[in-house]
Amino acid sequence: MQITDMQVTEEVSRILKSYVYIYIDPRIDEPFYVGKGLGNRLFSHLEDQSDTEKVKRIKEIRKNGVEPKIDIIRYGLSDSEAALVEASLIDCIGKNKLTNLNSGHHENSYGRITSREVITMLTSEYVEVRHKAILFTINRMYRSDMNKLELYEMTRGCWRIGKRREKAKYAMCVTHGIVQEVYKIEKWQLAGTLTYRTRPASHYLRYPKRWEFEGRIARDIRDEYVGFSVGKGGHNPIRYKNV
Repeated sequence: MQITDMQVTEEVSRILKSYVYIYIDPRIDEPFYVGKGLGNRLFSHLEDQSDTEKVKRIKEIRKNGVEPKIDIIRYGLSDSEAALVEASLIDCIGKNKLTNLNSGHHENSYGRITSREVITMLTSEYVEVRHKAILFTINRMYRSDMNKLELYEMTRGCWRIGKRREKAKYAMCVTHGIVQEVYKIEKWQLAGTLTYRTRPASHYLRYPKRWEFEGRIARDIRDEYVGFSVGKGGHNPIRYKNV
């Protein structure tokens, strides 16, 4: 049976429940996509015609007369368990080695961070923010190995934020309640105005009702906050202080 002819029957689907799978390039025996799903989800990418790196890779493999290898890593899971396994695999393999557009996430856990950051997160001293600032939380998108430009571009946009933003002088990048960097806000722009060199193309970067700021590292006050805890917010990734 050809891989394109395979289907997950209802009987098999009931046994599999939620599962996590990987696509492997048989030419080099390396994974290039991680996913989770139900039913026939793991085979759906073979019929995908979208303009993505994943689809391009599948087409390249087929031009060589072979098919992607598809392995199921875990099955019989709840959706939440599958999300955790998927995110863990992406973190372990490294998103730079995969064609996944997103890093995957699990609502009750964090992405891959260093042991030093975990200890810092759990032991950092609390500091009260005394400046007029907006705190931007980027837990799901944060990586320990982000360079300065990546961290800045992830923090500066693109946000659904009201006119109250104009009163803030500083923007703080916060992950897991810890301040990673502080920026002096110089100007607010409509989303899509600024160029992003380290973020993939996204409709969020062009969303008409979102905003992004131009700024620079606030070297005059950053030492007062970077590495300290400002507490964890709620579901809203934006918090105002003294504004």
